[in-house]
Amino acid sequence: MASLKNQKSTKLELLNFKSISTRTFWITSFAFFLCFFAWFGIVPFMPDVVRDLGLTPDQKWNSIILAVSGTVFARLLIGKLCDKYGPRLCYTWLLMLGAIPVVLIGFVQTPIQFLICRLFIGFIGASFVITQVHTSIMFAPNIVGTANATSAGWGNLGGGANRLGMPLIATAVISFGIAETDAWRYSMVIAGVMCFIMGVVYFFFTKDTPNGNYKELREKGELPQTKKDEVGFLEVLKDYRVWILFVVYAASFGIELTVYGTMDDYLQNTFKLSRLSAGNIVLSFALMNIFARTLGGFFGDKFGKLKGLRGRVLFLVVILGLEGIMLTTFSSITVLPIAIGFLILFSLSVQMAEGATFSVVPFINKKAIGSISGIVGAGGNVGAFLAAMLLKSKSAVAEKIAIADNQGAAQEVIEAAQASASSMAVSSGYLFIGISIMVVSILALSIKFSIQDEESVAEEMKNSLLLAADK
Repeated sequence: MASLKNQKSTKLELLNFKSISTRTFWITSFAFFLCFFAWFGIVPFMPDVVRDLGLTPDQKWNSIILAVSGTVFARLLIGKLCDKYGPRLCYTWLLMLGAIPVVLIGFVQTPIQFLICRLFIGFIGASFVITQVHTSIMFAPNIVGTANATSAGWGNLGGGANRLGMPLIATAVISFGIAETDAWRYSMVIAGVMCFIMGVVYFFFTKDTPNGNYKELREKGELPQTKKDEVGFLEVLKDYRVWILFVVYAASFGIELTVYGTMDDYLQNTFKLSRLSAGNIVLSFALMNIFARTLGGFFGDKFGKLKGLRGRVLFLVVILGLEGIMLTTFSSITVLPIAIGFLILFSLSVQMAEGATFSVVPFINKKAIGSISGIVGAGGNVGAFLAAMLLKSKSAVAEKIAIADNQGAAQEVIEAAQASASSMAVSSGYLFIGISIMVVSILALSIKFSIQDEESVAEEMKNSLLLAADK
């Protein structure tokens, strides 16, 4: 493994395409972008889907829950597969197989079919794990946090870009004579085809490591054999730090997913914004991934240089606590400009917390980076599932009561009562979630590293920088 360490890039040189690390960074980031684009591609069309398929409020919430639930199992599995087969093959197959349910959702005719497709589309959310594994393999300790955070942040942009991209695709489809009511179907088919093509690109234009692919390196004896990998996975399962990071990522990425998925309705119901205005605000929230997550990884690396591995943990604790404070405060604000200000601060802190988490992950157990990334990444979706269940239980019940209490009134009156009930329910849910995040930040303080771990990372960083200076 020493030869692999020596080849890792010590800089994130975005325009140095001669570097295999740089090429991999761009390709894996764009693949992740497309996966998120397709994963949440249906979100801008949900009002059309509700009308077309006749979804009930429960079914609408269930589709949000299923979209993040399938990813939990996929991320747990894909991390182990990355350790065994390498990120290149794993990403290739994930993109090509994941394209199938994305295409099929364009052909659904019933709510059940729609829910099944959303469940399986969620599997492509496992792309995050492969992206983090691939960048962890390609970059040295002094820059790995920044590289991981940037690739993940730019990939996450797909979840915001679809709010612009999907309507544009739909408009293009309509210009070819397709009925407007069917535009969302054709748009999802196109998104699926894009994922499939990206799978082919990933196979032919990336390598597993700076030295070559896993299969070749194992034949040369430069990588551990499968049995050793399995021991590493057992060690991962027994390591308490992995499960704390699991909870930390649930409190950061998991909450971002849920807030992102519910904020449109909340802004419309609470501040009486139009669908377009609310969508643009949420889009801005998602577009902060251009820099916010990178900042988390960057400061994680900086604190790592100053205070070692413990410094990375301390920064994570601080930024996670700030995230909880921002969401808690936002939940009680009813003045739009102030609410937007705290929403921006929440967006900044939650994405920085995600970047900071994966500035710690690569140092837990270097023999099983894939397995650790998979477990921690799955934590994000478990958090999203639990948060969505909480908000659903509050909002759906409140809406039903409002409808029942106003039965026989004008439709406008019923809709206004339903919106008000949903707003209050989601607000109380955000408050509870914010307080929970602050508790998790305190829990993160218990993550410890041995003196041997600190010395090993310091030595690897020193060797990588010396090698880079000699080039």
